[in-house]
Amino acid sequence: MVPASHSLSKIQRKLRGQVAKASADFGLIEPGDRVMVCLSGGKDSYTMLTLLQEIQKKAPFPFELIAVNLDQKQPGFPEHVLPEYLENQGVEFHIIEEDTYSIVTEVIPEGKTTCGLCSRLRRGILYRVANELKVDKIALGHHRDDMVETLFLNMFFGAKMKSMPPKLRSDDGQNVVIRPMAYCKESDIETFATAMAYPIIPCNLCGSQENLQRQAIKMMLRDWDRIQPGRVDNIFKAMSNITPSHMCDPEQFDFKALSISPSFQMLKQQ
Repeated sequence: MVPASHSLSKIQRKLRGQVAKASADFGLIEPGDRVMVCLSGGKDSYTMLTLLQEIQKKAPFPFELIAVNLDQKQPGFPEHVLPEYLENQGVEFHIIEEDTYSIVTEVIPEGKTTCGLCSRLRRGILYRVANELKVDKIALGHHRDDMVETLFLNMFFGAKMKSMPPKLRSDDGQNVVIRPMAYCKESDIETFATAMAYPIIPCNLCGSQENLQRQAIKMMLRDWDRIQPGRVDNIFKAMSNITPSHMCDPEQFDFKALSISPSFQMLKQQ
């Protein structure tokens, strides 16, 4: 249980409400769903599992939660931590052992970014496990700040206006990925996770790399929010308030067909 202080209870209610709203807005969790909750051992995924368990108890319809952790065989990984925690939570769980660590460290030169290959390998394994477990949704612990950071990463380094959607169908059509914490701020998650004293497991592969592009974007956004509070909030709101006719993508809006309205055209001809 969360410590019984007013401020922490308030954050708990806030986060739970945001997850419930995201689910309602995007159809993330539906009656009868089997939801695979991907648990990394970090603050975000622990918080996601806790919030989904609370919502499961209060929801007006039944759905199942299955926690899944991918043990990537990183040196020093404390294999006992997550099984012990999940057993105490009374949630169905599966620990998947796949040595992706050796593959990544063998393929990627020392000092280079490992996140790209690591995430592709991890995603492929999780998709396979989802099919084996016959789940309806795969829940990932990305939050609002992750989505804003991804927007700028894609703009700055990929020349694309896209981010992480709250709900996504995989390219092969076999899986649906959901991000229940799409409306949750990282700072609130940090406060909640600290209060809950989760047994955090640090990543010594991707998480140990300090010079990642994402870290630079994160620092940029934090500076912006410090200088002008609310700016990041507005950026996130803008992601849900898009006007294709005021952008420059002819695939999203038919600019060629744009002309004076027929009524005004008739007046001009008179």
